[in-house]
This record gives sequence, structure tokens and C-alpha cells, in this order.
Amino acid sequence: MRLRVEFTTEPFDLDEAPAHAVVAREVLEAAVLDAVDVGPFGNTAEGGADEVLGAVDALLRRALTAGATRVSLQVNVVEEDGR
Repeated sequence: MRLRVEFTTEPFDLDEAPAHAVVAREVLEAAVLDAVDVGPFGNTAEGGADEVLGAVDALLRRALTAGATRVSLQVNVVEEDGR
């Protein structure tokens, strides 16, 4: 199964990336995922279910520890080719 996760961390800071946003980016970049798109107002990543769920676990734990007061996320099943 393939999954796509979309998430944001808060609070926002338009002048400088807060520590929780930097940590979230580091988690995604270190994970074995097929597609990662990190932006100022939203982030997406896609890959196998185990990899995405592992990254989400690490992302939540590390972002909250780094000062995030809210993490909004959505996980979707992605259709695989040939299905």
C-alpha cells in the first residue's frame, strides 16, 4: 500500500523557520520516501505505508518536542499503477 501524508506544524513564523518546522523537514529528508515536497505552508510526502507511517511517528514526536503547538495532518491511500 502507498500513502501520501500532508501536514503543517504551528505556530507559523513568516520571518524565520521555527525549530519544529526545521525538525519536520529533517525527518522527511532522512526517511526513505519516494516523493517529498516541503513548503512554507504545507508539506507532502509519499511512499510505502511502513515508511510513511514511520516518518509520521518520528515527525510528530520530534516536532512536538521542538515546540510545535499543533500539527495538522492528513493521510491518504494512493492508487498504485495497475489498480
